Amino acid sequence: MDIDQYATNFSEEPGYLDFARVGPIGTTVNEEQRALADILGRARFGTLESLDALDARVRDAVSTLTGFPTDQISFQPNTSQGLMHTMFGITGGVAISAAEYPSSTFAAVRAAESLGVLTPTWIETDEGRVTPGNLKAQLTKKVTAVVVSLVDFRTGYLADIEGIRQVIGDRLLILDAIQGFGIVDVPYGVADVVVSGGQKWARAGWGTGFLALSERALERLTPVFSGWTGSEFDGMPLDAVYPPAHTARAFTVSNPDPIAEGRLAVALEEIAEVGVTDIRNRILEKTSRIIDLADEFGIPITTSRDEAERAGIIVLEPDADQLTVLTAALYNHGVTVTTREGSIRLSAHVSTDEETFEMLRASFTSFASAVNV
Repeated sequence: MDIDQYATNFSEEPGYLDFARVGPIGTTVNEEQRALADILGRARFGTLESLDALDARVRDAVSTLTGFPTDQISFQPNTSQGLMHTMFGITGGVAISAAEYPSSTFAAVRAAESLGVLTPTWIETDEGRVTPGNLKAQLTKKVTAVVVSLVDFRTGYLADIEGIRQVIGDRLLILDAIQGFGIVDVPYGVADVVVSGGQKWARAGWGTGFLALSERALERLTPVFSGWTGSEFDGMPLDAVYPPAHTARAFTVSNPDPIAEGRLAVALEEIAEVGVTDIRNRILEKTSRIIDLADEFGIPITTSRDEAERAGIIVLEPDADQLTVLTAALYNHGVTVTTREGSIRLSAHVSTDEETFEMLRASFTSFASAVNV
């Protein structure tokens, strides 16, 4: 399958530029979901066992894209739960920006409040961007882990995780990868914890995600929320409570949703077949067109213009008195975006079509007419 064939799998309505919020699922994921739901619905003799095999399948798919061994990967229903497992398992100081997505900050604070063994160290950023330079100056001996988003949800900034790894030494590097997983080809192996959901750029729908752990993370993290599926006993413990396993399985509570695992598995298998590099290049073409349109109409952009520093997100920041006008213009022309904190976030995928760009141009034209009256 090439990039053009991959793009035709999706059929979201024209005007959709909100993949950083949720990526509409495509034909392959839909068909997988229906097939698995049929198995569950009919429950023919011997068929339910096929659902059990989906856990290994999804971990194989995650392994292909991240490079982590399958036994160091566990399925998670979302990014937030994976981050909760991680934060509650840490002892020591955790360097984290208050500007990170709340999944990270809430997990850190809740763990600190509940167990008292984690201490958040709130770091300053360069307008939301965590860089090797600004991070290095703020690290102390008490910091044992660093949390960073692969792509910042507010600015669209693609973090230099190799540079961050170099400056933090042997501290744990925890990567919230959801805004870049599946569309940026990065060396995930430099991180100790990689957490992502599949509902955004992977386009696998809600209820899908994973937690990948390095050997160092497995040694240092305590599996606080470890249910019976995470025990070292290879099978269902019937009359005893066994210790947690020494694998990523320890960071599970119960059996996963096999249909969700199937959706994520097939979505990631497709991404691997097409190639993350080709997907990234196509998305960069789309986002460059958004930048060109914004420039044409004089709309300020806060996202980096350097392709090495961005993924699929473009952030517009019009003058405060023009924000409502631009938001209304986009709404009136059927363009779906996210507006928050004085900015407008547009995010494109490989399936963003010409009609969508025409709708975006019409929105900007209306905006320009309104503010130049």
